[in-house]
Parts: sequence; structure tokens; C-alpha cells
Amino acid sequence: MKPTLLILAAGLGTRYGGLKQIDPIGPNGEIIIDYSIYDAINAGFGKLVFVIRHYFESAFKEKIGSKFDNLVETAYAYQEVDACVDGFEPPKDRDKPWGTGHAILVAGDVIHGPFAVINADDYYGPSSFKIMAQFLGKEDLSGNDYAMVGYTLKDTLGKYGPVSRGVCQCDEQMFLRRITECRNIEKNATGVHYFEDDGTERFLSGNEIISRNLWGFQPSIFHHLKEHFRRFLKERGYEKNSELFIPTVVDELVGKEKATVKVLRTNDKCFGVTYRRDAAIAARCIRQLIDQGLYPENLWGQS
Repeated sequence: MKPTLLILAAGLGTRYGGLKQIDPIGPNGEIIIDYSIYDAINAGFGKLVFVIRHYFESAFKEKIGSKFDNLVETAYAYQEVDACVDGFEPPKDRDKPWGTGHAILVAGDVIHGPFAVINADDYYGPSSFKIMAQFLGKEDLSGNDYAMVGYTLKDTLGKYGPVSRGVCQCDEQMFLRRITECRNIEKNATGVHYFEDDGTERFLSGNEIISRNLWGFQPSIFHHLKEHFRRFLKERGYEKNSELFIPTVVDELVGKEKATVKVLRTNDKCFGVTYRRDAAIAARCIRQLIDQGLYPENLWGQS
């Protein structure tokens, strides 16, 4: 069975102020999702699942999803505030969904085999998809054998504002031992730092292995997420901006020995378009990759 690629795109409408404003980064109007999907198909992924929101469904399918209908099987899942809450009553003033853990959970009905997860607004590189496809294609994997592609922190920091990263600790065999979701990481005159929720400043070397949410899972993750999400809603569901991050779930599974996570190292550069101004940098990076022969000038047409 070819693995599925799950693309977390529910935040695009908010992040870009509407899908019509998504900036092209390729010479023929390609956006960053195009390059990830191109690499994934070439690596052997056989199905795409987009996690989106109902309010921009038509615009998304018209601008993005429809171009893949004749290339690969596609499906959609919807990350709404009331999805998968099992009777929990969300706060009336809450419109924001519940984070990346919730985004994966809502796709449980349309994924039935091994799958990888990516953010819609990040570029991961072709080698990263190849090593993930090879891992997910192993015949000796158990139901709780997972993986993530590990990047180097200093190679993934944004230029225009703070970012969130899952900072990893691994053993000698490159199995994940801890992952900590660190928010508001940025460079300053003294180095790389971030602040914890209580205001404590923490410094990082920049050489840490981090996650950019390129995960490889088996369908068992949906059971784990359902349990974790139920507990999360009970404990934090009434907080205005609370989110369930997938690194938090994975960290607990690893700590309780309910899953193993192989960290797959890559030399690919990972960059994203978290901020609108990031698009210009991404466009220059893609131009360099095209000039190196890694991508055709027209990604979905004739090279």
C-alpha cells in the first residue's frame, strides 16, 4: 500500500487573510504546497488528504485541490471547533480549532494505512519525502512504530518573526526520547532564545534537532489522539487559545513507551511562509532550486 500524505491546511485562511492572497513562490504561480506534493508523489505517496475548514472549501478546491484530481487520489477532512469533541460544549466565543493534534484527529475517517503529515505552508525538500516513504513502506513495522524527519534548528529560523519548533532529544540509535514544543523562538544579539509561558527566558545553541511537523504515523495514532484530546478538552477546553500540539502527544507516548519514533535526518533545507514577507525569501530559494535542476520551470506543465 502506498502511504498517504496528510496536509494540514486549516490555518491558511487565517494566516494569509484569505486564500486569494496566498503568494506564489514559483515562476508559474506555484505555491509552497505544490512543491511538497510534487516531491511526495515522486517519492511514492499515493493519496492526498487535505485538512481544511468549511468556510474556504470552495476557494481551496478551486485554487489548490482541483489541480491534483487527475494526478493522485484526493480526499478532504474538516477541522472545525466542534469536530471530534464527543459531547464537549466548546466556548461560544471560540472559533479557532484546537491545534495540530486536533487537525490530525479529524482525518481519522479517511486514512486507513500508514501516512505522513506536513504543514501546508512549509517546504521540506525531496529527500525528506523519500526517506519518510521508505520508512512507511517497511514490512516489519509494528502498529506503534512512528517516525519524524529531523532538521537543524538554525537552518529553520524565520527572518521576520518568532516561530514554534519541537526541540528533540534522541538516543544513540536516533530514536526520540523527548520532544518539547518551544514557542516564540527567534534570534537576537546574544543568540537563539525563546520564552516559556511563565516568562522565563531560555537559550538554545541553534544546533538542536527539531521537528517541522513532517511525521510518519500508523493508523493507531488516531486512537492515541482521541484519548489525549478528550483529556485535553476536560483540562484546557475552556481556555480561549488552548491548543493540542502533536509534539505534546508524541512526547507522552514515547515517555510512556506506547510508541517508538525514529528520527530520520535530512540535509534538505526547510523553510516556510509563516509571515507574508517570508514569501519573497521562499521564492528566491525555489528559484535557486529550479536553476540547480531540482524542479522544472513549470511544475505541473512542460519543463
